[in-house]
Amino acid sequence: MNKTYLLLGSNMGNSQQQLSIAIKNITEQVGTVIRLSSLYTTAAWGNTSQPNFLNQVIVVSTELTALQTINIVLSIENKMGRVRTTKNAPRIIDIDILFFNREIIAEKILTVPHPEIENRRFVLIPLNELSPSFTHPINKKTIHQLLADCTDTLDVKKF
Repeated sequence: MNKTYLLLGSNMGNSQQQLSIAIKNITEQVGTVIRLSSLYTTAAWGNTSQPNFLNQVIVVSTELTALQTINIVLSIENKMGRVRTTKNAPRIIDIDILFFNREIIAEKILTVPHPEIENRRFVLIPLNELSPSFTHPINKKTIHQLLADCTDTLDVKKF
């Protein structure tokens, strides 16, 4: 069995409902959700003039490979109405693979670990809630250490 950490985010429509729908789809198509972080409201990364995001990290146990997982996740986003326009635009749903086991993957469609993990408190805070001692496979720092070192100043609050 593989274990993947996914970041869910939404800042359009009923964001809490969108995250619930995404989790239902992930459970049906990817695998068993074994842990969920709290929900966090966060300022939009890279474009703070848009509505705040609701974010959550989930841990999923799956028999799928990382590439199978990303293809299904992209399909879930599309079926939920995600339209890719400009970078950092508002979105009804965003699902990112943060980690897949302790694998390091560099494919056109997927980079794991997610390259921005250590720069974003809205990722690190829910990750730290779930797995503070998980070690990043590239920089060898724990999630707790990455959060302590993070210079991101965007506001992240429990929902």
